[in-house]
Amino acid sequence: MGTETKKYNKWIVILSIAIPVVVAILFGVKIDAELPIFLPPIYATINALTAVLLIIAVWAIKNKKIVLHKKLMKTAIACSVLFLAMYVAHHMTSESTKFGGEGTIKTVYFIILISHIVLSIAVIPFVLITFVRAITNNIELHKKIARITFPLWLYVTITGVIVYIMISPYY
Repeated sequence: MGTETKKYNKWIVILSIAIPVVVAILFGVKIDAELPIFLPPIYATINALTAVLLIIAVWAIKNKKIVLHKKLMKTAIACSVLFLAMYVAHHMTSESTKFGGEGTIKTVYFIILISHIVLSIAVIPFVLITFVRAITNNIELHKKIARITFPLWLYVTITGVIVYIMISPYY
């Protein structure tokens, strides 16, 4: 393992811990400000776009379109960062919305929500490791972890949209 890889590994560990911790801390911070736009439909759309980008990126790499794949993946990462910034901004400036459904649909909602939250934290190191393996040209190991990262990340993006759709009547 080279010095460059060790340096990246430190950042992967730091970011994999810091991102969820900072998000959790910021959820406790309330800013008395009204944003000029209602963010949930925007960040849900960004999640949907990320899902589409991931699917197209897999198609691109399977069709040997490496440059396109790289651009799509960098865009997907940028979209995820933008999503997270908007999500945190919304929760810092708005009260949490309670799901109003009852019975089975409430159970389904919470199963989707909890799995989404847990996997959104778990996917962070997978995305970072997959990205580092690509940029350091460790393609065989990149492929191996990408087979795990892709379905996890796709699940997180799709369930984010589903959660938004399910809770949107209660905003």
